[in-house]
Amino acid sequence: MPFREINSKMVEATVAPGQKLFSQRGAMLAYRGEVGFTPNIRGGQGGLMSMIGRRVANEATPLMTVEGSGTVLFGHGGHHIQVINLAGDTLYVEADRLLAFDGTLQQGTMFMGSQGGVMGMVRGQVTGQGLFTTTLKGHGAVAVMAHGGVIELPITPGAEIRVDPQAYVAHHGDVRNKLSAALGWREMVGRGSGEAFQLELSGSGAVYVQASEEKL
Repeated sequence: MPFREINSKMVEATVAPGQKLFSQRGAMLAYRGEVGFTPNIRGGQGGLMSMIGRRVANEATPLMTVEGSGTVLFGHGGHHIQVINLAGDTLYVEADRLLAFDGTLQQGTMFMGSQGGVMGMVRGQVTGQGLFTTTLKGHGAVAVMAHGGVIELPITPGAEIRVDPQAYVAHHGDVRNKLSAALGWREMVGRGSGEAFQLELSGSGAVYVQASEEKL
């Protein structure tokens, strides 16, 4: 289900009979047609165990199911919105950044330690994102929120990218990530660059970076 960008802070989704999408609760701005909005007590895709898993992982942002026939405008809190189209790969993103996503995508959670080991867990603590993150896999579109605009940076083999963990929004593809610590004597005496931690991403895919170090 495609999303059409109206401007940097609103997207429009076309809802067709027999299809559904999920959106953050309260994110509907306007709609045309016969469209229904139902609170999703399971917080998205999957059964009861998936719901329990997301709640245990603190990745259970309140969502609603959107079904019917028509078009819906979405936006939330004046945040900038980035539409990401997945072609069979996996998107890694915090649940509270999800504005809306295609109902055909497979939703899950991932332990941060499984990507980057102990430093992956440290990364979760440094960025304030916790020990788990949400995953969406398959073919479909996702609208995510960010502060101050977003840029997509491609990641190619042999050309890793380093990102400020606070500016990181999401990534997709066959990508490994690890946290680098640049704590030398300069940082110890207050003469360092001020960029003590950097998130290094390598492989094949893309990372999305916002123009701010502020969390939602």
